[in-house]
This record gives sequence, C-alpha cells and structure tokens, in this order.
Amino acid sequence: MKPPAFTYCDPDSVDEAVALKSEYGIDSLVLAGGQSLLPMLNIRLARPEALIDINKISDLQKIERWSDVLEIGAGVRQYQLEDHPLVQELVPLLPQAVKFIGHIENRHRGTVGGSIAHADSAAELPCTAVALDATLVVRGPSGSRTIAARDFFEGWMTTALEPEEVLVAVRYPVMPWTAGHGFVEVARREGDFALAGAAAVVNLGEDGRFASLAVSAASISDTPVRATAVEQALAGELPTKENIARAAKEIVPSVTSGDDMHATRAYRQHLATVVVQRAITAAVARAHERSNPQ
Repeated sequence: MKPPAFTYCDPDSVDEAVALKSEYGIDSLVLAGGQSLLPMLNIRLARPEALIDINKISDLQKIERWSDVLEIGAGVRQYQLEDHPLVQELVPLLPQAVKFIGHIENRHRGTVGGSIAHADSAAELPCTAVALDATLVVRGPSGSRTIAARDFFEGWMTTALEPEEVLVAVRYPVMPWTAGHGFVEVARREGDFALAGAAAVVNLGEDGRFASLAVSAASISDTPVRATAVEQALAGELPTKENIARAAKEIVPSVTSGDDMHATRAYRQHLATVVVQRAITAAVARAHERSNPQ
C-alpha cells in the first residue's frame, strides 16, 4: 500500500522543526529513521497532515560527554552506538543492547531518538534508558525541558511528549568503570521483536555483595518496566546463583501482557524470569572482570 497524502517538511534546524510541530501539533509526525513510521504510513495506521523530516538537522547527530553525562543526539543512527569509542567506554550497556535491534540494515537507518519516541515496549533502547536512569531532552515553543526515562513512557507507543515538542537528545549517566552490565532477550528469530528482554547494571562492594543494582525489562507490559522488586530482593546480598534465581522471580507480577499470537502470558512470565536472571548473571560476571583485570 501507499501512504496517505501529507505535507512534507524538511527543516534545517531544531528551532524550525519545533515551529513546524507548533503549527501542525497533533496532526504532525516526525520522520527520523523511518523504520517504524514508514510501515505505519503504508498500512494507514498513521495519517498525519504533515511529516517533519529531521534528517538534515546536524545538531541532532552529535555524541558528546558533559562531565558525568554522555549526551546522544536524537538523530544519531543506532549502528553508531555499536563501535563509538565514547559510548563503548562510558555506557557499555548500549553497544551490547543495540546489536539486538532488528538487522544491520535497520540499525543503519534507525535513530536513537526515533526508537525512544516511538515507545514500543519491546524495543531495546527504551529498556536501557529506564535501566540507566537516562534523561530525555525535549524542545518546544517554550524552550527545553528534561524528562526522566521512568516518567517518559506512559503507555504502549505513548509518551510524555507534548504535541508541539521534539525529542532532541538522550542523556545517559556515565557508568562507573567497575560496574558490570548485561542485556539479554529472547525472540522467535534473530531480528524479530523480543518476546522478553532485560537489562542489568551491577556494582559490587568490597565484600562482594550487591552495592547497587538496576534492572529493567522489555516486552512484558505496555511500557519498559523498572524491576524494583528484583533490585530490592538482591540489595546487600551475595551474587550467588541461588540468590539471583530467587530474586528474578520477583519480575513475574510486572508481566501484564496477555496472550497473543506470539506467546501466552504464562510463557512470558517464565521468559521474563529467565532473561532477568541471565542479565544479572552476565552483569555480575563483567563486574568481577572489571574489578579483577588480568
């Protein structure tokens, strides 16, 4: 099918893009990588009056460090996170998670901001944003404001963005060098949407116990889920196989997705427990490696 008719806008700056969003409001959509938007247009799930193409805006394509924050522009292509030296050094969870996004062709077109603003609960970047306590920077006619990732995702494909606002950057806190990370997901085939996924960031104390732990899960609810019950169950505990397996079961009440053509709710509950356990285990292993380099 072909998309419905729309007005095509090609702004050169963020200010111009915001002005267009202010003009068209809820009747406009932003085109970044188009990996999700174009199929929606083609099957008429989306019928915007105006399409605002932000691909020419160079200010949205930067990766910069600001003190203890790594800021990634909304227009940065996903594949750039895989081998960018700053990303690998400062937020190594991202390169690991990005490799699960579709196929390499998708990652060469898809953008960081596009994935997060699309707010598919099965997507990898929203999941990592919640685990890493990222901050979203948005620009509107009244200026810029920031939104915590935990507050940004309000429902399936629904965010805290106002109709006149544009997502311009994502700010990730720099991970401590000694922190371990893990990202695991299960899909029917490589490149398919995850049936369940999990991200974990672990810091171990000098006594070998969990000093801090952040865990999030994807594709188990309408939004990415911060697994606070899992975190609390492991706080101050030793990272043993038994403790991690016990704590991972705390994710089950957060699985609110019902039965669908891909999996039953019961199966997703099982998968959620498995991926959380594996992500934490992988993060612990990396934390040990970083604390005890060969």
